[in-house]
Amino acid sequence: MIGLDSEHYQKSEKITKSDKFLANTFLKILPKWTTPNQLTIFRFLTIPFIILLLVSEQYVLGLFLFFISAFSDALDGALARTQNKITDWGKLFDPLADKMLISSVAVILIVKYIGTFVAFGIILVELLLIIVAYYKKRFKNIVVQAHTSGKIKMILQSLGIGLLFLYALFPGYYFLVIVAEYILYVAIVFALISLLVYKSI
Repeated sequence: MIGLDSEHYQKSEKITKSDKFLANTFLKILPKWTTPNQLTIFRFLTIPFIILLLVSEQYVLGLFLFFISAFSDALDGALARTQNKITDWGKLFDPLADKMLISSVAVILIVKYIGTFVAFGIILVELLLIIVAYYKKRFKNIVVQAHTSGKIKMILQSLGIGLLFLYALFPGYYFLVIVAEYILYVAIVFALISLLVYKSI
């Protein structure tokens, strides 16, 4: 396994248009010493604080921190690809951080505003993805990488949960819950595609 500060980076994946956009904008703001793995660790560290804010119903701060945390996922991916800093550690723990972030918020917001069925579906598929990734790494020494379907799934999940945050702030606009529910259903579909077709995360 490649350590957090290892310089033995692997060959970069295909750089997307969004990667180029982030490289020319937000990545320029980051300190030069910032690594993709540090951003992943940051995402892990934000999770308990987001949970605490949601439980105490401090939705404004919760939404802000959730947005920053979810956005760090796009930043670390773009940083890794554009600067050729992809590591085995990042391939394994970056999606794990995403899953923990989404699942923790799903337990609280989705159960509260939509129902246990959708929350259970998201958490179950995410758990299966984690198990598959761990099994392949542990027993086959294969690092399961994110596919386009997995990235779309993360975007949809973040969007759906973001709408639930907005409803928590503006409870009079119930259409936000309806839109969020359909978006999360589509996210589950992409998660299943990622699991069953591409076996990716």
